[in-house]
This record gives sequence, C-alpha cells and structure tokens, in this order.
Amino acid sequence: MRHCSVQVRGLLTRDELDRYNALMEVGHFLETQTRYDLVYTVQKEIDTLIIPAIERLKEKSRQRDRDTEAYLAQKAGAAVGFDDDEDDD
Repeated sequence: MRHCSVQVRGLLTRDELDRYNALMEVGHFLETQTRYDLVYTVQKEIDTLIIPAIERLKEKSRQRDRDTEAYLAQKAGAAVGFDDDEDDD
C-alpha cells in the first residue's frame, strides 16, 4: 500500500482521514494475505479519496504564490518610490 504525503493527510477532513486509515488497514491486511488483486482495488479507492485534499493543497500553493507576487510587487513599488525620493535631492 502506498501512503499519501503528510501534507495531503494534513488536509484531509476528519471523515476522509477516518476512511483513509480504515482503507489502509484493510489494504495492509490484504497484503499479508497476498491478495494483491484486492489490494489494487483498495489502493484505487484511496487514490480517489485523497483527490479533494490534493486540490486543497494545490490551492494553498496557488494562494501562497499570489501572496508572494503581491508582496514582491509591493516591495518593488516601495523601492521605486524610494529611488524617486533620492532624485529630488
């Protein structure tokens, strides 16, 4: 069974996390029974389950990029304003 990343797990809702943990437990049990045909199905279900959390992680990243861009634009504007003040002397 493949675990999802810690970042993705951190963005799962309580219900999603409970379901994720239950599916992982079932998958590990099936692996011990060498029922890899069923493990594949459980893994596909886990992959589907974590899609909303992956989207939430992507949106957080996009928001961080927007915030960084706004900050850099603000700093660039302040630097230009600072340079203009020096020219007045």
